[in-house]
Amino acid sequence: MDKIETGAYRVKEGIQLSNMPTHTDLGMSDKALKKLLEKIREPLGDFQNTLYAHGKYSVLICIQGMDTAGKDSLIREVFKDFNVRGITVHSFKVPTALELGHDFLWRHYIALPAKGKFGVFNRTHYENVLVTRVHPEYLIGEHLPGIEKVADVDQSFWDRRFEQINAFEKHLAENGTIIIKFFLNLSKEEQRKRLLRRLELKEKNWKFSPGDLKERQLWDRYQECYQEAINNTSKPHAPWYVLPADNKKAARVIFAEILSKKLREYSDIKEPSLDPKIQANLEAYKKQLEKEAL
Repeated sequence: MDKIETGAYRVKEGIQLSNMPTHTDLGMSDKALKKLLEKIREPLGDFQNTLYAHGKYSVLICIQGMDTAGKDSLIREVFKDFNVRGITVHSFKVPTALELGHDFLWRHYIALPAKGKFGVFNRTHYENVLVTRVHPEYLIGEHLPGIEKVADVDQSFWDRRFEQINAFEKHLAENGTIIIKFFLNLSKEEQRKRLLRRLELKEKNWKFSPGDLKERQLWDRYQECYQEAINNTSKPHAPWYVLPADNKKAARVIFAEILSKKLREYSDIKEPSLDPKIQANLEAYKKQLEKEAL
């Protein structure tokens, strides 16, 4: 995949989302893109098996994007070759009463993948500096000290949350969690087309909510919050990648290739060697089993 320069999508310094592309043309037909994705995802499935056998790392993949950005279909298509027992997908919705009784990271912490497994957060702990920032009134329900009204939520509050998220991710990375974060960068016009499609196709009507249109009116504010969150939390141990999302098939290929390249950096992840005593007696074990067939 020499034609995909994955480093071009990685956030290493401050970005302006308005200057980031929402569409990319990889110079391939949809059929070719589908075949390429199949080629990339097969070794990813093999890596999952090795990760499990190695047992010292876990992988956390965080996916964010505006509504209709293609998060669900991307997860469905990229991870098709994974053993379902080795990967868990969590989609975080409005916090429950139980979750609101804990700090904002608690529900994410308990959903983390165990060593040897993959975890995908479809909407993530970043909702706590996105949705709640666009709608600060939601914070009142978190029962936070010093936050009695919206006016109590100032810039220093969000700065602290960025620090807390960075500390959370650093702690995870230092204890064996490989963290890779993706923002699916969708254009407002493409979102309009996808929302219309939900209304026009009967089988997609269930996906539509009038609330989608209300949130759409806050598009610019969401973009500002995404930009600040990404710029404050893209770190070497937990990098952000901003992917053009208007072309779903191209976005899936780029996502899979970034994931593949990133995981190959961990050359120490290998299947464990057999105990020398077992290795020395493999032929004896084989003969024992062969005799049973007589």
